[in-house]
Amino acid sequence: MVCEEEMLIEKVCELYEQISSLESLKPSKNVDMLFTQLVLTCIPPSPIDVTKLDKTVQEIRSHLIRLCGEAEGHLETHYSTILGSYDNPLDHLNIFPYYSNYLKLGLLEFTILSQHCTHVPTKIAFVGSGPLPLTSIVLASNHLPSTTFHNYDMDPLANSNATRLVSSDPDLSKRMVFHTTDILDVSNGLKEYEVVYLAALVGMDKEGKNRIIDHLAKNMAPGALLMLRSAHGARAFLYPVVEPCDLRGFEVLSVFHPTDEVINSVVIARKYPQPVPMHSLDQQGLASMILPNKCSEIQAFNPLNHGNIIEELAIEEQLL
Repeated sequence: MVCEEEMLIEKVCELYEQISSLESLKPSKNVDMLFTQLVLTCIPPSPIDVTKLDKTVQEIRSHLIRLCGEAEGHLETHYSTILGSYDNPLDHLNIFPYYSNYLKLGLLEFTILSQHCTHVPTKIAFVGSGPLPLTSIVLASNHLPSTTFHNYDMDPLANSNATRLVSSDPDLSKRMVFHTTDILDVSNGLKEYEVVYLAALVGMDKEGKNRIIDHLAKNMAPGALLMLRSAHGARAFLYPVVEPCDLRGFEVLSVFHPTDEVINSVVIARKYPQPVPMHSLDQQGLASMILPNKCSEIQAFNPLNHGNIIEELAIEEQLL
């Protein structure tokens, strides 16, 4: 096992050296080949714990995540521009090479959301929607046909490209709203949403991610749901990891680690109805299970036969 981990790390570091030496990360034959190799290297299930890597490899991982984010941004802009040239862009989404992954991820996230949401949400916010907001499009088209999606991105060009994709559609043009702003500058507006999605690459490092999570905890409506993307095992070389103990102010409901070509893990959490004092949790004898800043033991089961769902801290379900 140790040998396998060493081989994995060696391969990732080798690919990092090649990727970091590229003049551009915009789509090209060489860029596509190297990132495909990287993804294929990191997708197989692995017991590797990236938090225990030595400092040099940790730094490489941090840089690699940023490079992946930059390349993903270029890829989405490239395909969003192509799609925007069609009269009806939504009829041609399958030209994006990872569209099928988004269909699977959308179904997965909708299934998880349905398990914890008591009603169909009226308004959903997606933070970090980018130029190709496929999650919002897939959910709005296939799963939530009456919900309005508010998409937040700091890049005006990304929002311009994204708007062009839905502007010709009589339905989605009314239900997809785009905001060009930093989510850290949005406070009271967050209280309007029953569900907030946080894209995997919003907050590239732990400090940045936690700053955003803390802001959401402070400003989301009590009882609102937060859906996040994380990464597990070797996939954490591609995306930042969100641990349940990072979600201060939220009750973590479940964590799902796919084992197929869908790379991102899915975390769903509910904002506490009111601030929970530490001492009151201890008095209830539930501190080890629901403390928002404490990682607790987890129990795995497999209801969807699609990977490992970890129902973590699901107090309501355990007590029913």
